[in-house]
Amino acid sequence: MAKRFHKFRFNERTLQMEELPFALRDYLLFGFKKLLFFSCIAGGSIFVFDRYFESPADRVRERELAFMESELEQMASNVMDMGVILEDISRRDDAIYRAVFGTDPYPEHLRNPGIGGSDRMRDLRGYSHSDAVISLGNTVAELQRKLVAQSRSFDDVLELAQNRTEMLKSIPAIQPVRNEDLRRMASGYGYRIHPIYKVRKMHHGMDFAAPTGTEIFATGDGQVILSKRLYNGFGRHVIIKHGFGYETLYAHMSKTLVKKGQRVKRGEVIGLVGSTGTSSAPHLHYEVRKDGKRVNPAPYFFNDLSPEQYEEMLEKVDDTNQSFD
Repeated sequence: MAKRFHKFRFNERTLQMEELPFALRDYLLFGFKKLLFFSCIAGGSIFVFDRYFESPADRVRERELAFMESELEQMASNVMDMGVILEDISRRDDAIYRAVFGTDPYPEHLRNPGIGGSDRMRDLRGYSHSDAVISLGNTVAELQRKLVAQSRSFDDVLELAQNRTEMLKSIPAIQPVRNEDLRRMASGYGYRIHPIYKVRKMHHGMDFAAPTGTEIFATGDGQVILSKRLYNGFGRHVIIKHGFGYETLYAHMSKTLVKKGQRVKRGEVIGLVGSTGTSSAPHLHYEVRKDGKRVNPAPYFFNDLSPEQYEEMLEKVDDTNQSFD
């Protein structure tokens, strides 16, 4: 016979404890209490083990996460080093490679291109490491854009290097009049007193005083783009286009020996010294133009003069206060 559960109740009339069998309600309440007890034990056990103990799978995931975080930090450090190296390459490009060929630095807006449009990192948001990953992604994207720009800059430099021989021939690198033919360096580049108008004016070239008929030389390879006579201003004058942004002008000639469209070589005689146009004495007015701007010709005589002769020329030019034209 199955064991029946009993409960005890105090009988107030007989003043004794009475044993009563369990009713259905009592069995249900007893079962519920047992279920609640074991549920609390099981839930507490799960909580304790989940909080204070790691499963093998959890330990594997923790190791993988720690490894990935370490790799992320190392990648960020490597990317920063790459950025420093790229910045150094960019400085060398502007300060050395381009300076050697006399070109302007690579434009800043091309070297550091911006990026617009929608948020390209939106799919990476919402995770515990989102900020680190997004920051690294943005840095990598910026480096990629700068590398593309730097590659294009090097393409330009490579083209300049391939044309270096032609460029060196084209730079106006000698004096237009031989030293032995000079009477004196009449006037240099800068503000001077005009010999006729007696006012202080900007003198955009150099005046070489020499006897009428003295030979004038092309200072670099190029093509004559103008050979003309005026009765004022430059008088008989020649302009040579050398390429690479360079042009030279030779004015006040007594005679021109080249024609428009003619190709000339450095050192070739293109005319003779004179005093035509607005001039007070026989001399050559010589100008160098770079990218359409008139610049000081003195730094371009490096093929002709020793360092001592160059310094002496600069002193003579500085001592002259009045031009010949």
